[in-house]
Amino acid sequence: MKIAVVGGGWAGLAAAVTLQDAGASVTVFEASYTPGGRARRVDHSAYDALIDNGQHILLGAYRETLALMRRLGCAPELLLHRQSLCLATLDGDLRVKASTPLPAPFHAVAALLCAHGLSWSHKRAVLRFLHALTPPPPPDWSVAKLLFFHRQPRELVRRLWEPLCLAALNTPPLQASAMLFVRVLSDSLTARSREASDLYIPRRDLSSLWPDAAAQRLGMRYGHTVRQIRLDGGVAEIDGERFDAAVLATPPPTTARLLAPMLGESSDLVRTLRTFAYLPIATLYLRLVAPWRLPEPMMMLRQNKRRGHEGQWVFDRAALADKRHEGELAVVVSAAKQLISCDRQQIAVLLAEQVREQAQHHFAKLPAMPPVAVAELLIDKRATFAAVPGLARPSASTPWPSLVLAGDWTDTGYPGVLEGAVRSGLSAARLLMQKKGDAPPD
Repeated sequence: MKIAVVGGGWAGLAAAVTLQDAGASVTVFEASYTPGGRARRVDHSAYDALIDNGQHILLGAYRETLALMRRLGCAPELLLHRQSLCLATLDGDLRVKASTPLPAPFHAVAALLCAHGLSWSHKRAVLRFLHALTPPPPPDWSVAKLLFFHRQPRELVRRLWEPLCLAALNTPPLQASAMLFVRVLSDSLTARSREASDLYIPRRDLSSLWPDAAAQRLGMRYGHTVRQIRLDGGVAEIDGERFDAAVLATPPPTTARLLAPMLGESSDLVRTLRTFAYLPIATLYLRLVAPWRLPEPMMMLRQNKRRGHEGQWVFDRAALADKRHEGELAVVVSAAKQLISCDRQQIAVLLAEQVREQAQHHFAKLPAMPPVAVAELLIDKRATFAAVPGLARPSASTPWPSLVLAGDWTDTGYPGVLEGAVRSGLSAARLLMQKKGDAPPD
């Protein structure tokens, strides 16, 4: 069977590999020249190093992504830094670390009870909230409403729940879906598996984690922006080339553009695709003039928006890549709409200042942060869809037996995260083979 996959991101490549494993001949159309979509490496000559179009992490709960890596011969143990759950601020004000050998979910309970920087009333509030995650909240509730309902103190929301909400959903608590937030917490913090809450932080660029390996197995058409899809009976035409079936793994606006000529602008699916809103993520890469290490490879930052200190997380990329004689950081700002119109050089100065100041307040008396040699700020304006309550998300199915949809924006039950993209690709591939009467093995 000859199948086309439109889009070489994590969803499209997951679908393509699954279809190929089932015996199909797969061609992937990718507009860029690097596999990975919105989670890929980018070439910035001024920075003179491989960087990503955004900093990402994985969780132990991302079982489909980790399994796919292993299927492709990409060992997570080598490509990802794995550590137990650790939420620690760079200024030393807060530290929650699962360091006990207790089974889940008691390891998380012990981490909270032993947390530094949380009062006993705040610890009780966190435990009360986690205990009440089932049943799931109503679909129209925001995270803010959920936290208010469970009597979470305002200071606790600011210091713990808001950063976690932004990291998981890239959507502020006032607008974020409580159902999606609870899904992420339930699959990680309160899961029955201790490993589900582990953090997996990339040691290498995102394309090297597994998209490169997938692309090497597949027929890739790089630099090809698909202009037209036609479906005639059981045949799919991609820019005039005939295939037995196709997977459309493109963002909602592109998907709507390709489907509208066949379905019409007034169709339910096209209108649903047009309703998605998007939020940016900003990532500042800093190369320092000398080696410098953080106490943890990933740390929280305390925000002070009045001073332009918008950073929420900082990553020690040199330590992760085992570059012992270098200093390299990544500072992440989720839901970064306020930065789009700001001067980029000034943003870089303020975020570097934020890291430098907070490191000086750490109780371990960290050495002063060396000067910045090179700074590169990337802002992905459409990093994720806005994970708002009641958002209508299409299924993988379409009115045609020869076409299915894939993408983290489909109805995966997850927000716009890597695991959601991979799961959507796997589900789309299996659905397509079922429609064609040749379902692949699980």
